[in-house]
Order: sequence, then C-alpha cells, then structure tokens
Amino acid sequence: MRLTLFLLLSIVAPGVHAAPVRVFIAGDSTAAAYGPERAPQAGWGQMLQSYLDPARIEVRNHAKGGRSTRSFIAEGRLDAIAGELHKGDVLLIQFGHNDAKFEDPTRYTDPAGDYTTFLMRYAQLAREQGATPILITPVARLLYDFGSLLDTHGVYTAAMKQLAAREDIALIDLNDRSTRWIRALGEQGAKPYFLFVPEQQKADGTHFSTAGATAVACLVLRDWVALQPELKPALVRDIDCDVDGAAGQGADPQRPSQVVHEDDIARLQPGPHGGAGPTTAYPFFADAEGLPFVLRKRVLHKGAGIGLHPQHKDEIYYIVSGEGSYVLDGKQYDVRAGHALLTRTGSHHALQQRGENDLVVLLAYPR
Repeated sequence: MRLTLFLLLSIVAPGVHAAPVRVFIAGDSTAAAYGPERAPQAGWGQMLQSYLDPARIEVRNHAKGGRSTRSFIAEGRLDAIAGELHKGDVLLIQFGHNDAKFEDPTRYTDPAGDYTTFLMRYAQLAREQGATPILITPVARLLYDFGSLLDTHGVYTAAMKQLAAREDIALIDLNDRSTRWIRALGEQGAKPYFLFVPEQQKADGTHFSTAGATAVACLVLRDWVALQPELKPALVRDIDCDVDGAAGQGADPQRPSQVVHEDDIARLQPGPHGGAGPTTAYPFFADAEGLPFVLRKRVLHKGAGIGLHPQHKDEIYYIVSGEGSYVLDGKQYDVRAGHALLTRTGSHHALQQRGENDLVVLLAYPR
C-alpha cells in the first residue's frame, strides 16, 4: 500500500525542530468535538490529540455532526480543509453514519455509487496537495438485537474497503475494530462508553461519552501506527487497547477470571503471630489455581495487632486507613493511610493498631 512516509520524517528526526505534522479529520458526529455544555459527549477526533505530542503532530478536527460525504462537501467543509492542507499533512476520512439516511437526499449516498465517488474526492484532494489520505470505516453502534450486536454499516464498510484496495489508499477498519471492542465489553459493559446518561434522559448507542471517545481514539491510533510505525515517537500515552473479540473467562477455562466481594469471604480471627485483639481477614482468591501471589486484606480492630515474627518471604503491607505502630528489625515507625511497608525475607516485623479507628491493611506476597 502506497503511503507517503516521508511526511513523517519530522516526527522521528532527532534534534530537528521542524513544524509539527498536521492531521486533519473529515467526519461526522462520532469524530466531532463538543464543548463542556455537551458533557459527557465527546468524539474520538476530539480525544486524538491526547495521545500525540502536539510539538510533533497537531490535530485539526473538522468533523461535524450530521454530515455525510455529500453534505460535508456541499457545505464547503472540504474546501476549508483544502485551504489549509499542504505537503506532509495527513487527512483522516470517516463517513458512513449519515450517508445511510436515505430519507434525506442532501445527505444520502448510494454505497455502490456516490459514496465511493465522494470518498475518492477527499483522497484525491489529499494526494494532489502532497498529503496522505487515510480512509476510516464507520465506527460501530451499540445496537443489540436478541443478544447479537448488529452491523449497521455493512455495505458502507465493504464499499470503502473495496475503494481502498482498488485505489491503493491506506485504510483503518474501525468498524471491525470497534465491533470487536463492543463485543468484548458486552452490551451492558459497553453502555458507559456511549451516551447512556439517565440523568439527561439519554440512551444513545451511536455517540460516545468521554470514556468511549478516548477508547475509540486509541483504536484508531493502534491501527494507524500499524500502518505508519514512524508515528510511535509522537505517542505520549500507551495504545494497548487491542481486543480479539473473545469475551471469555480467560485463556484457560480451568483458571477463570473472577469477581468476589469481601463480605462473602470475611473471616473473624485473633491477631496473627500471637498479636492481641480481634482481626477480620479477607483472603482474596485463596483457592485460585496457579496464581503466583497472595493478596489479603486484614482489618485490625481496636487494640489488635500482628505479633513480632520472622519473615520467610518478601511481603508488602499497604495501609488503607487508620493508624498503627510498625516495628521492623527493632526500629519503630508510625504508619497511617498511604504508607506502604516492604519487609524482606530474614527481617522481623510487627504491627499494632492505634487510636479509635480500625487499621485496614492490604497484604501481598508470593504464594
């Protein structure tokens, strides 16, 4: 696939203070930017800059709600981009949601006809001005029917992919990527990423919350970096957001992922290692197969303590709340919420609750 990679030299050249590469977005409401008065609504294009060093890449988001490939051009929005676009820039192109509105001739495009014709105008504009066009298939909707996620953009996705292959245009298949992302979340798990906001009487599976827009921007960047690895030095946060579509219980069914509540595993016990007073222990995942570490919570109620004892393994205590006196190898420390205590093998330590409030501790150590 032909990509004008020379445009990214300013991203990677060490010590070069070149102007940043400019990335223009032509798209619809799913990519558009929204002001604070529309919170929590956001578009993925709005969040793209948060992943990229502005000194290296500058995002210029021209996406606008309600627009199709046709109406975006008719309103002069592509002309506005053309007036700014120059050699070395990138043009991201995502349409499809509103192209399908057959009841509105000002927006509707036939996926086998006008849709690809208009998309080609965007791509040709970029190429004529020395910029790189990248087509992006329409992002999936959160729309389930009888337990199955519906593909509402199928013919438009297919048409864009065929155009990209035929005309050698770079393509990000966001429809596929976001479909697998939604399926991995599940119908209910995906709702916080869309505009399901009861207090605003919104139940919208097309548009994103801030969390959703941020996640979809990550999906876009993950595939974009796969197309153009030269982008990597411009990243300022991780893009480890890949999904394989499997919403299972982990790789091994004999070692399932789990959710437990501490109330269901609480055990009232005396202070361990000869410590005074009552404690409540919470042995999280004590029976989990193959887990290499132990995580426990212990609440030292008033007057309770963990008696002085030798350490046979490395161990970390984290003080969640309350206050206590911690002794490590003969030295005393006053500890409170926020303190983390590392005791190495061969040391001796003890912990005693102080004050009126319970001392709550998280413990972690090798199994």
